[in-house]
Amino acid sequence: MALLVAVAMANLGCAHTQVPERKVYVIAADASSIDFKEDARGIGGSGAEAYCNELQIQCYDNCWGRKPPIWSIKKHSAMHREFCTKKCREEFNKCVDKQEEIERQDSLSKRLTFPNIDAARDWLQEHTPEAPPGTTVVVAGVVFVIAIIGSGLVLVPI
Repeated sequence: MALLVAVAMANLGCAHTQVPERKVYVIAADASSIDFKEDARGIGGSGAEAYCNELQIQCYDNCWGRKPPIWSIKKHSAMHREFCTKKCREEFNKCVDKQEEIERQDSLSKRLTFPNIDAARDWLQEHTPEAPPGTTVVVAGVVFVIAIIGSGLVLVPI
């Protein structure tokens, strides 16, 4: 009897939602006319460095305009310049690290999640500019990334 039940279950398959196959799914056959929003995602170099550069300049200007806190350094001397450069470089590095961590957290919170591949494809076809290439998409626990292959836009499993 147990053998009969096992064979019947194997033939019927599972009743729960199936995990999508690990294959490529086409979102748009021709992605050349799609205008992706530049600010939708931080691709490549981010605004963090530009923001931190401005803070570094302000730091240096403030430091250079004040008497150094170390009594042996004369204002506007080579040592004063070195002191300000080192101090503001450290602040710049802290700023970049902080901004990169914020961007990393933002990208994790923007991950798209769908219960099945049909829901994912429907949403992505309708909202393509909001999910540019490189966006992470989770479908029933399987992680995909949006990519351009040829002239088409596709979901590729990671």
